[in-house]
Amino acid sequence: MNRTARSGMVLLACLTCFISVTGLTGCSSSGDIGNGTVTASASAAPTAPVLDSNLPVDALPVIPAGKSEMVPCPYLDTQWVANTNGQRMIGQGIDARFNTPACVFWSFPDEPQATVIVRHMPTEQAAINVVDWAAPITTTEPVDENGWSGGRSGNPQGAVYAVQKGPVAVVVFSNQEQSLKAELIAKETIKNLNL
Repeated sequence: MNRTARSGMVLLACLTCFISVTGLTGCSSSGDIGNGTVTASASAAPTAPVLDSNLPVDALPVIPAGKSEMVPCPYLDTQWVANTNGQRMIGQGIDARFNTPACVFWSFPDEPQATVIVRHMPTEQAAINVVDWAAPITTTEPVDENGWSGGRSGNPQGAVYAVQKGPVAVVVFSNQEQSLKAELIAKETIKNLNL
């Protein structure tokens, strides 16, 4: 058999094996074509659930309709958030890419009055990374309460309260100066979700 014919046979055998993997036919381990004696196994090892759609650590909620949307947060009462943050509520939305939907609340300004993000990460270190992104240790005051640790900060540009416990992180941004408002929203989130 010449070299070209042998190359053609090898190519045909490889193509046939490829087809067998897709379930169309079989292929023997010796390269025999199409005898159907050996088939590819379709079973696969169970996979771990994909947490938060594999979003990056610094993922922020996306609400396509912005503040004109009126989808209520499943774990925070709208009026409670308005009273706690001190602003009237004119819009709210959720981002369901997160295992626990992220909630965004608007008042009259274009930027949200409050954003709540609950992250379910694969490891405790990944949850710590979320907190470090939202409330970097170099620019925030430390928080350590009831097993939750992280940071808080407030200034004229807004406030953040970010904590983690195990592989779960809770991050709240507020457009108010006082981090107490973000803290209260985070604690209500933790309580309502039994985290």
